[in-house]
Amino acid sequence: MDIYASDDEKGEAIKNWWRENGRSVVTGVVLGGAVIFGGRYWINFQQAKTEQAAAMYQQVQFNISEADLTAAEDLTQELMQSHSKTPYAAFAAIELAAEQVRNDQAAAALEYLKWTADKAKLTGQKDLARLRMVRVLVDQGEYEQAMQLAQQPASAGFTSLFAELEGDIHLVQENKAEAYEAYRNAISSMDADDPRKILLEMKRDDAAVINEG
Repeated sequence: MDIYASDDEKGEAIKNWWRENGRSVVTGVVLGGAVIFGGRYWINFQQAKTEQAAAMYQQVQFNISEADLTAAEDLTQELMQSHSKTPYAAFAAIELAAEQVRNDQAAAALEYLKWTADKAKLTGQKDLARLRMVRVLVDQGEYEQAMQLAQQPASAGFTSLFAELEGDIHLVQENKAEAYEAYRNAISSMDADDPRKILLEMKRDDAAVINEG
């Protein structure tokens, strides 16, 4: 089962952030104009912190690409402690967790994913981390815990992804009828032109055939 976040999943998290924070960003700029000196200082300070966090996140990505997980973990920990209000801390935790899973460090990966699911400021990042947790738990055979996480409410962009995972969990447990319903729900919650639709229809049809047999 694929445990890695796609660009589409990351894009959904970023779009959610703008939907949730766009108004507050504009409000902050307006207030900064009203209180010239204090507002300008606050904006500059926040921008500097965000730029610092972005640079640290890029370094985490570089460390991961160089297979230096110790350095990547140190920087990620610093981001989580000092820049937790930026999206970069959560993205660093998610990417570090993916690399840890690749290196058979599932327990450590789950800790970073849990932090993101609990502490991230963006709904999309919370959903993405929980999605990744479910996949790791399934790979470990922790089906009950995985199902509990998969069935929690999710934002619109992740509904079909979690429903698909529910189907996968049911199928591996040989609950064919439940798997069929989960795949059907996943299809009904996705856009008509979603490229995943064909795969989901195949999974649904296979579950139906298995169930009839």
